[in-house]
Parts: sequence; structure tokens; C-alpha cells
Amino acid sequence: MPLETLDRTPPPFFKQGPSALSRLVVFSALALLLMVADARFKLVQPLRAAIATVLYPAQWLALQPVQMIENGTGYLTDLKTARKTEEAARRKLAAQSERAGQVEQLQLENERLRQLLGLRGRLTVPAAAAQVLYDATDPFSRRVVIDKGQLNGVQPGSPVMDESGVLGQVTRVYPFVSEVTLLIDRDQVIPVMNARTGQRAVAYGDATPRAGLLELRYMPVGEDVREGDELVTSGIDGVYPPGLPVAKVAAVDRRSDSSFARIYCMPLAQVQGVTYVMVLQPVTDQLRLAGVGPSASPASAPASAASAAPAASAPAAKAKPATPASAASKAGKPPRTGTPPKPQGGKP
Repeated sequence: MPLETLDRTPPPFFKQGPSALSRLVVFSALALLLMVADARFKLVQPLRAAIATVLYPAQWLALQPVQMIENGTGYLTDLKTARKTEEAARRKLAAQSERAGQVEQLQLENERLRQLLGLRGRLTVPAAAAQVLYDATDPFSRRVVIDKGQLNGVQPGSPVMDESGVLGQVTRVYPFVSEVTLLIDRDQVIPVMNARTGQRAVAYGDATPRAGLLELRYMPVGEDVREGDELVTSGIDGVYPPGLPVAKVAAVDRRSDSSFARIYCMPLAQVQGVTYVMVLQPVTDQLRLAGVGPSASPASAPASAASAAPAASAPAAKAKPATPASAASKAGKPPRTGTPPKPQGGKP
């Protein structure tokens, strides 16, 4: 066979087509054109939505094993956490049950001693639930706004607490909302008592911004205060009921160059991110409603003045001329009676 008759062109299966560089340039220009068109004119948005709709079943099937593994891992983790929480709750419930029995016995003894000594019983503390709406806009204060106001019976100075302890005090009251100043505010002060030793003190809000601590000031260096001591309200201010948990001692710094120790306390209440609170009635209002205390004296004063006024005006209205007896008494002489005195040693 002569060589000229052979076809030197490759068969269709081995055709090369455009070069690799040409295809790279064409596809790069097409990709750039599509990106510009999608960013400017949103031309590819319907196509993208159609492709996503078609590929959703495949994506769902591909994600099922991953979700099953995540759900199984989460279930095991939650089960382990739930068991630990249950064990901690059981231990706490056992401790609280033991303490509840002691508290009932102590309360019974307290009531008997109060009856024996004739002392007034403890007042019940009315409370109302409220929800925290938002934090105050002042960056230099620690305040929150609750959804209860003057129309709901909230009064200025009312204590506010959550499920853990005292949170703060109502400082401003509006018709529908109220403003609560937290204990950690630098202008807030609360009288406290050490539950272990019974020592009274005053807790101040920490002046350091965003510190979130309380400070016991003017405590002598030799005072028996330890880390972990629980502080409760003393009730001597007439605002907070006694015995409410306030804070725990976090650090005690006794310096040799100062006669006072620096004591920092961690509030028991949730000062950040709190949602629901309880608004208590001040103790002074309870005493006023009960009719005891200094507030009861002004109420009785008008009545006594009103009763004394007619008695004082009666002599002035019914003035009579002076009698001889009264004139004699004014002159310093003995008054004359109906029977004259008998002379000594003679006849009448």
C-alpha cells in the first residue's frame, strides 16, 4: 500500500479542539460576566433558586447522617448533664429538707418566746412579680427598668429581689414602669449582717465601673470576717426585711498600714441578664399599715388636738365673773367657806 493513501488526520476520538489557554480565557471571561451580571442586574437569581430547589432533596439526604450523629451526641451529652443535675438537685433537696425541719422547730420556739415576752410578731412581706424590660441608658449607673409602675402599686424605695437574693431597690416610679438601681451601683448602700457572727455592717456598691462587686467599708482589721461568709439584710434601715440573702464574702484584704480591712463581696442575685424579679413592700409601709412605729403618732395627733380644742374653748366661751374665793386665792388669802372657823378658847 502506498504511503500517500494513508490518512494522516487523527480520528474524531482523538481530536484536540481549542487549546487549554484559550478555554481558560473563555471560561474566565464567562465567569466574570456572570458575576457582574448577578451583582448588577440579578440575572442569575432565578437560575440559582431553581438549582437550589432541585438540589434540596439531595442536600437533605446528604445532611441526614450528620444530623443523626449530632442529635445522638447531643442526646448523650444532655443525658449525662441531666443525671449530674439530678444528683445535685437530690443532694440539695436533702440538705434543704434537713434545714427545713430545723427551721420549723426554730420558728415554733421563736413564736413561743415572742408570746412569752409579749413581743410583736414578724410582719408578712407582700410581693408582686415583675419582668425586666431593658437596662437603663445611663452608662455610669447600673439600673434596669421593670414593667410594673405606680398603677400597679409600686412605691419608691421598694426592695427588689430574684430567686437568689436581693437585687436592688426601686428609685424611680412612673405610671407604667419603674427604675430599679442594682446593689452594685456606686451610689447604692444596704445594711447587712454576717449570718455566721451576727456582726452588722454596711455594704456599698463598688465604685469601679462594671466591677459587679460590693464592698464592706469601715470594718476593723481584727473583725472576724472570712471568705465564704454569707451576708443577709439586717432590717435596721426600715426598707429591706431582715434575713434576705445579699452576698458572699469573696476576698478579705487586711493591710498593716490601715486600721480598716478591705472586704469585697459577690452578690448572690443575678445582676446581669436577669429576667423576672419580685418587688417587695418596704418595711416602713407595713408598720404604718399595722398602726405601729413613728408613722402612727401623727395620725393620733390631730384627734388629740381636736379633742383638746373644745375643752380649751369651753372656758373661754363660758367665762364667769370672779368669785370671792377665786379673788382671795389670787390675793394669797385663804378662801372663805360656808362655815366660819370657830375661835380658839372662846365663845362664838
